[in-house]
Parts: sequence; C-alpha cells; structure tokens
Amino acid sequence: MSANSDLKSSSKTSSVTIENGADVVVEALVREGVDVIFAYPGGASLEMHQSLAKRKDDIRTILPRHEQGGSFAAEGYARVTGKAGVCMATSGPGATNLMTAIADAFMDSTPLVCITGQVYSKFIGKAAFQETDFFGMTLPVVKHSYLVLDVNDLPRIMKEAFKIATTGRPGPVVVDIPKDVQQAAVNPVWPTDEQVPYRESKLPENASDRELENVLSLIEDAKRPVIYFGGGVVSAEAHKELTEFAERTGIPVASTLMGAGSFPETHPLSLKWFGMHGSAFGNWAVHQSDLLLTFGARFDDRITGDASKFAPQAEIVHIDVDPSEHNKNKIVHHPIVSDIKYALGRMLELMGIRGFKKPNLEAWQNQCTEWKRDFPFTYEESEHIIPQHAVKTLCKLTKGDAIITTGVGQHQMFAAQFYDFNYPRSLISSLGLGSMGYGYPSAIGAKVACPERQVIDIDGDGSFAMNVQELATAKIEKIAAKAMILNNQHLGMVVQWEDRFYNSVRGNTILGDESNIGTPENLGGLYPDYVKIAEGFGLPGRRVHKKSELEDAIQEMLDSEEAFVLDVITPYDEHVLPMIPAGKTVDQMIVR
Repeated sequence: MSANSDLKSSSKTSSVTIENGADVVVEALVREGVDVIFAYPGGASLEMHQSLAKRKDDIRTILPRHEQGGSFAAEGYARVTGKAGVCMATSGPGATNLMTAIADAFMDSTPLVCITGQVYSKFIGKAAFQETDFFGMTLPVVKHSYLVLDVNDLPRIMKEAFKIATTGRPGPVVVDIPKDVQQAAVNPVWPTDEQVPYRESKLPENASDRELENVLSLIEDAKRPVIYFGGGVVSAEAHKELTEFAERTGIPVASTLMGAGSFPETHPLSLKWFGMHGSAFGNWAVHQSDLLLTFGARFDDRITGDASKFAPQAEIVHIDVDPSEHNKNKIVHHPIVSDIKYALGRMLELMGIRGFKKPNLEAWQNQCTEWKRDFPFTYEESEHIIPQHAVKTLCKLTKGDAIITTGVGQHQMFAAQFYDFNYPRSLISSLGLGSMGYGYPSAIGAKVACPERQVIDIDGDGSFAMNVQELATAKIEKIAAKAMILNNQHLGMVVQWEDRFYNSVRGNTILGDESNIGTPENLGGLYPDYVKIAEGFGLPGRRVHKKSELEDAIQEMLDSEEAFVLDVITPYDEHVLPMIPAGKTVDQMIVR
C-alpha cells in the first residue's frame, strides 16, 4: 500500500467559543477540513452531539439508522475521496457496532477516524452501564487507539488521529472519550502540524535510485513481464504514473479488486483483475510471467491461491510503503520500501536519464491478446435476466462512468467482471474482510462525497437486507444513492460452494420460504418484497423479471432524483466463473 501525499489539514479556524471537551472535538474536526460526520447519539456521546448541533453551518451531521451503517458510509466517503471518513457512536453497544467497519477499514487500508463516547472515567473497568473496553477491543484492527483521560490532550490527539489515519498506509484510528472529559472546561491550545510530528520511524520511505535502476534493468531483460498492482496505487493517487509506466514499457497490467480502475480496464494492455474469480487471461499471464512487478499489493490468498506455486517462473519485485508486507505471504526477490507514486514517477525520470531500452514484448503481448480474445468473461444467454447481463446492461447505460458499490457475494464478483472500471475510486467494495451489508451504506457515503456522480449499489438480496434500514437515511437526508438488487432468494456464493464441493446440500442458504421459493417463474414466492420495503421508507422502487423490461427499469432507476430500489429477479443456479478453488493453483482453475 502507499501514501496519499496530498492530504493535509485545512487548518480552519473559527470564532466559536469553546466551552468544554466536546466543543474541542468538533472544532478539531472543522480544523481538519471535515465537512460531514456519520453519527448516532447516545448517553455517552450526547455532549458531542450538542456541540455538533451548534456547528451546523460548519459540519454536516448525518444520522444513520444503525452505527454499522454510519461507519460503512464513512468508509464509502473515504474510499471515493481519499480523505479520512469520520463516524461517531456512544459507548458500549454503540461502539461495538462500529467494530466490523473498523476491521474492514484495517483490512482495506481505508482512512477512518472513529470517535466514541465512553462512560465516566471513574467507572471505567467497573462494568458500568454500557461500558466496554473499546480501547483494548480495537487494538488488533487499528493503526492506533486512544483513550482520552485529560481534556487538555484532546487538541493534540485529534490532530494526531487524522495524521495517523492518512499518512503512510492509511487505516482506522479510534478516539474513545469519557463523558466527564467531554464535559470538562478547557482553554484549548491548538497545535500546528509541526508541533505534532509523525514518528520518524513510521514515515514512508522512498526507494533509492539504485533500487529503481535495478528494476529497469530487469525490465530490459524480461520476455514475459507483468505488472500486478493493488490498492496502494489508489491510496497514493498514482494512477497516472502507473498508466504512463505501463505504456512506456509495454508491460501488460493486472490488478487486484482493490486497485480496479487505476489502470483503465479497456486499455489494450489491461488484463483486468485476477485471482480466485478474476480473468483467466490475467491469471495465466501472471502464472507464466518471468518478471512480476508488484506495486502496492500484498499477495492476498484470494490472489495467490497456493502461494508456494504462485508465479513460479517469475523474478518478483515488490514495491510497497509498508515493509511488514514484504515476504509475509510470498517470498520475493526484490523487496523495496517506497511510496509507490514516488517510485513510479522516479522510474519514469530515470528512463530518460539512463537511456532505457524498451524490451521487445510483441510476442508476449500477442499471447495475452489471444488469451483475452479466446477466454473473456462470458456467460450463457437465458430467457431470464441473469446477473451478468444485468451488470453489463448497467455498464452500457452509465457508459462506465458511475461509482459502483457492492455487498459481498456472487453479485460482487459479477459487478467486478462485467462492469468496466476505467477510473480510480470507482469500485467501492469490502474486499479484505468481505463484510455483507457494506454495499448500500457505502453508497450513501460515496454519494455524499460525490453528489454529482451516479452512485449505484449492486447488491444481493442477502447483503442488502443486512442494512436495509439505511434507506431511511437516504430518504431523510435526500441522498440519491441507488440500489440494484440481484435477487436470487439464496446466499448465492455459499450456494455455489455447496454445489461445487458439498453435493448441493443446502446448509441454511435459502433466504425465502423453502416450500415456496420465489423464482422468475414464481413471483408469488418472492420474499421479502423489496419494492414495498422501499415504499415503506417513502422511496420509489420497481421489480423486474423480464429481459425485455430490464433496460427500461435500469434507466428509470438512473433517472430518479432520489434514492431508488430496483429489484432484479434472477435464477439462483448461476455460478461465478472462472474460479480457482481456495488454496489451489492456476492449473486447477475452473474456466467454464
């Protein structure tokens, strides 16, 4: 992963009178340039909500209908902006409801600042009402956790929290504040950036010219090189450098899902994304490469399968801002610690300085093109609407220019396979943790950040139900985030595994009435009725099950000026292919 070097505090000031610790928290948010917070109130955070109420002109407070929904929305905001998303909850159950999003942000390197109320300091450790050790609970899944016991520390801690969340490899930071600290009178002393230095040992390094010149020498001698990049390129805002580097070297490019869009997927050198359900051509290219240039990625098991047999013929270069990722999952030949934006930019400069000899990769490029032609993402046409066709139709109608969020499951993979992502920060999905329920709340956060863009949650009926209450947030806050549900009445990805590896025995994977399963032929058995649910929240919705009506229905959703639920009824027996079974190798990939 890498750093977003452009993120800096806005250092806003105000003439608002600061009376207590809660006022300090809100003033600190304003000074950090925060324009929106997703916050659900409770007894231990009440003081901070009172302070937010006094600052409505400076910061927008959005009330989610569940703390998890608010924290996923903050993640969506962060993923499309690169800025820290901010959420807030009360102590005890309010705080613990943030845990999944905190873990999710940690896995996907998303900058997130989570503020929680805590019981009075004198009650900490005494099992007081709605007390949890949130500081201790979050330590394994944060970049840093704070328990603030002195109100005078708040200005410094808040500035540190944002600096830690957004510097180097981004991630979540928790600030837990007891109620008495929120209430305490204070005369705050506001530190400058220079007065809150990031620990020198934690600052991202830059690769040396010697290391980067060695990479260029390896490229000059390579016959079958591949660039494999991940979310670090997104975090570093290094997409332009990556594209120029690929074009100047002629090296084919394969991404992880975290990196999708940072190299245009319609580019001739693109191998789209690879891994368990990624492109066959991308997997084959990486498997047969003789030089693998890994930029801002971490050799996740969904990418490598059996890591000992991953890219077995390749000399591997791994450039990453986080040295802990080197040789963690895959032993590499050339580990280089660096901000990836700097490394790519400097290699482009060194090409001119040292007289780079572009390798002749025509045969390799032709082989990759042949694989792409013969083994594209594909599906068999049906009389029914199948999920792949629905995603492809959405891509056509939006011209590939929308922000797509997803839940987790088959629909997530179909979205990534059949929507062409040509811009960074356009696929927002829970990928490391795989959190169902992520899709619609993250769409709300993305739409708040980018109100002029189409934002569509491609979701499954199982995932969508987990945070369906956030339709109320969208309605009341006038957030026009759309949802296209690929409704097959089953937990589709688990069903696929049951079909492939468990003799199709259904182990609690049917979401409707088993005696009357809803299908495209049996609309009366559909459960629940998502159109009525949308209407119950005061929002428009439509169900579609005929292919002839699909395009019109999607266009109606896109044309809506408010949030919209489109319930697309699909068969349950579609499988996501290609598929490399867990722990297996490319040689065992199921292609069709």
